[in-house]
Amino acid sequence: MNNSRLVKISKYLSKHLRHTPEGIGITLAEGGWVSVTELIEASRKNGVLFTRDELEEVVAKNDKHRFSFDSTGELIRANQGHSVEVDLQLTATLPPDILYHGTGANAVPLILQNGLCKMSRHHVHLTSSISTAKKVGTRHGKPVVFTVYAAAMYNDGFEFYCSENGVWLVDRVPVKYLQILENKTE
Repeated sequence: MNNSRLVKISKYLSKHLRHTPEGIGITLAEGGWVSVTELIEASRKNGVLFTRDELEEVVAKNDKHRFSFDSTGELIRANQGHSVEVDLQLTATLPPDILYHGTGANAVPLILQNGLCKMSRHHVHLTSSISTAKKVGTRHGKPVVFTVYAAAMYNDGFEFYCSENGVWLVDRVPVKYLQILENKTE
């Protein structure tokens, strides 16, 4: 499959597995799962055609590993980033000492005032990679990377989760656990 088609299907899946499943007539089950057969059929009924093989290729080649199949291969879900109510059945886990969050420079004043908030998502997304945080920040303008003192947060009672694709999730990050990273590279 060419890259353009791969991106098109990936964006379609992101929209409907993370934000508007009802838009194509599917319902996310516990854990955010939906039947692969049901997803392909609902998409077809809504004028978006793709095969099981194409779906497998999107899951395998998505650069952010946004999607996964269950152990049977019969169910699919988005790994995180939902704006619809869904329990991903993640287990709280000990985070690394330091994590990072990338954003655009225009968001910095608000973050320095209120901390990192989940906004319309279920969690604040963090990464253990400076370069990934910079890449995320670039999507929002001039990138700014925040260091998040995750171990200190954990010791103060905050729960962290790690999604299947390695994205760290937390409900919020108060200002006292944040510091702007000054032009460092990994």
